[in-house]
Amino acid sequence: MATSTRSLFRTSALLSGLVAQEQIDRAVAVIRATSGGLAAGSEVDDEQLSAKLVELDVITSYQSEQLRAGRTKLNLGPYVITQFIGQGGMGQVYKAVHKMMGRECAVKVLPLNKATPETIANFTREIRTQAQLDHPHLVRAYDAGHDGKVHYLVTEYVPGTDLRRLIRSRGALTIQQAAKVIMQAAIGLEYAHRRGLIHRDVKPGNILVTPEGVAKVSDLGLAGFMHEGDEDPRAGKIVGTADYLSPEQILTPREVTCASDIYSLGCTLYYAVCAKVPFPGGTSKDKARRHVEETPWHPRRFKPDISEEFVEIIADMMEKDPATRIQSAQEVANRLEPWAVEASPLPSEQMTKSRWMAPPPPTDREADGERRLEVDLVGADLEEMDSRSAESPSQFSQATDPLVASRHDTKASRGSNRNMPEPPLTLSETEPETDEWSRAMCVAIALAIAIPVAMFFGAALTFVLLRLFQ
Repeated sequence: MATSTRSLFRTSALLSGLVAQEQIDRAVAVIRATSGGLAAGSEVDDEQLSAKLVELDVITSYQSEQLRAGRTKLNLGPYVITQFIGQGGMGQVYKAVHKMMGRECAVKVLPLNKATPETIANFTREIRTQAQLDHPHLVRAYDAGHDGKVHYLVTEYVPGTDLRRLIRSRGALTIQQAAKVIMQAAIGLEYAHRRGLIHRDVKPGNILVTPEGVAKVSDLGLAGFMHEGDEDPRAGKIVGTADYLSPEQILTPREVTCASDIYSLGCTLYYAVCAKVPFPGGTSKDKARRHVEETPWHPRRFKPDISEEFVEIIADMMEKDPATRIQSAQEVANRLEPWAVEASPLPSEQMTKSRWMAPPPPTDREADGERRLEVDLVGADLEEMDSRSAESPSQFSQATDPLVASRHDTKASRGSNRNMPEPPLTLSETEPETDEWSRAMCVAIALAIAIPVAMFFGAALTFVLLRLFQ
């Protein structure tokens, strides 16, 4: 068995073109020279050889895993896959290097088993949309193509992580840090808006932050141009992420403008300073109703030192009526700038290796991914979407896993966010429940009730049985 495994790895490594025989010989020689426990004449096993090739920077740890599994195709066209970044709403995203140019990049792949004429058309539309944009605060598109039947989009690789993952691991940002990140995102969105493009899925998971604190807006998979009208394949559909949907995305999705991105960016700013979404807990339908009808908790509940002037910016971005909302992303950037100039460096959050084996690069026979949901305006029901619509934790920074809200089927008045309720000053005050916290509490309460009840009935049954057999 050992010989078969060793032969498989070496054969795969050579066939892949990633490793030359001279490099294998050198790695074996280094292992023999540095390993006191290796008996003379004994073979260097698969694990030792692959680990040494990784150590010598001949292959990456991801490539090592794939080669040991017998896979030899680790490229998409001229791009050599070096790492798996993660799973997005429309497929997998990989880190890669161009064979000739040596430039690192991210490659987003349309799953083969989802490649219908409609999804290919939408993917092509995303590619052409992103190709029209070139800005330091938007993720740039470099290239696109297909390898066999596998379609892919190549973008710049952004080291670091996304804002949602950063906050989940490090907690809320300072006011100055949040202002800097959102200001940069607003500048990128202003550039897109001036070209008639609406993002439609602005959220923390789609704002990438480098270790140097540079923010870039990513993922234009749901974006659309205002002038397209019914030519937009998502016209009349409510698309986006439930925690960040604007009221007009829910009520009048055919009338969505750039102001919708401002609202979503306001929700993102709220999350950045509070480490809470504006309306935590509940179903997608609950969240949609609350976006339309309610105001979130005052940010001071979570950030006691926040100034009223900063709260006003958030409130102005989250106005229910788009006509009274801040009207441009540039105005958002201008109002945040005084706080952003005093920002301290952001904590560096590097990606960590998943405990699960990464999937292989897709080929004509191997591809997988999750479907990005879209719901027609007519006849949709939020409750039917709940099991699929919770925003799952992102494992990566270059892709997104958007959920899609659907039709809000009850009329609701458009209130104002101007008067965010102040936190009640009581000792029994509790924070809004997150989905995870709510589930944990339910389990604890259920156990607290079930155990004594089970003990009581067990004792009663024992007593009855003893009486019957006396």
